Amino acid sequence: MKQPGTITPDSEYRGLIAMLPPKLRGFALLARFDRPIGWWLLFWPCAFGLLLSGGLAAHWDLLLWFLIGSIAMRGAGCVYNDIIDRDLDAKVARTASRPLPAGVVTLRAAWIWLILLCLTGLVVLLQLRWEAQLLALGSLALVAAYPFMKRITWWPQAWLGMVFSWGALVGWIAVQGGWDPAMAWLYAGSIFWVIGYDTIYAMQDREDDALVGIRSSALRLGGHLRTGVAVCYLLTLTAWGMALWSVRPQAMALIALVPAALHLMWQAGSLKADGDDALAKFRSNRFAGLLMALACLTIGSSA
Repeated sequence: MKQPGTITPDSEYRGLIAMLPPKLRGFALLARFDRPIGWWLLFWPCAFGLLLSGGLAAHWDLLLWFLIGSIAMRGAGCVYNDIIDRDLDAKVARTASRPLPAGVVTLRAAWIWLILLCLTGLVVLLQLRWEAQLLALGSLALVAAYPFMKRITWWPQAWLGMVFSWGALVGWIAVQGGWDPAMAWLYAGSIFWVIGYDTIYAMQDREDDALVGIRSSALRLGGHLRTGVAVCYLLTLTAWGMALWSVRPQAMALIALVPAALHLMWQAGSLKADGDDALAKFRSNRFAGLLMALACLTIGSSA
């Protein structure tokens, strides 16, 4: 077991969050407003779809709406996940300080907060064309089922990949209004990206997860974890490369992917087996997302 001093708590009082009154701080922590990495990772696939489809010039405002929607819906997802997992969270050292198991926020207040965040997401939804609206609503079943996946499968990260990558489809449809092979490749690559980085994240909880019966890819891969992450990232780059090639079948499409490829290779190659750098490696994916977004912008605006 990890010593208490070595555990990075899931809820931290930093920056603006620390300045909030205690009651408001509890709601901010419940929605993970103190951890922006989550909404960045939800936002980037939306940006991939919009940028690769060539929609930046005509639909630049959608990037801002997608960012607002990512913050709200990532917060809503965290609140819902904590409502479902409140008993399990109380048994895990890293999550025991979350507002619900710690008693900072009541269950009733958490449900109200969830509704308010979803209403914010609805405002964003109304900014999209009807095809994208229907597609976005199609993700709700995946979102609702996710908290239960860690109880029934060793690969909840794959389910999270389908949820967190959905924005790639919505971003593309919001611009183009129809299906395209590039959209499918972009979605597939983003799923493997999520599996890779969330496996890294899950390294932090391996001991506690094993004790309380929570399943994860980090436990399933065992001693082959770093190899598993590398394979996920290789599949990510292959699918992303196909997406860029589908839009522009020239060498420039693959050259644009090189910075993101080097970053993901660095993650997998330098990841420590004991997970001491897991949180830092996980958080670095906000930069990996930026590099892929720039690749999509380069190819999408020149196609």
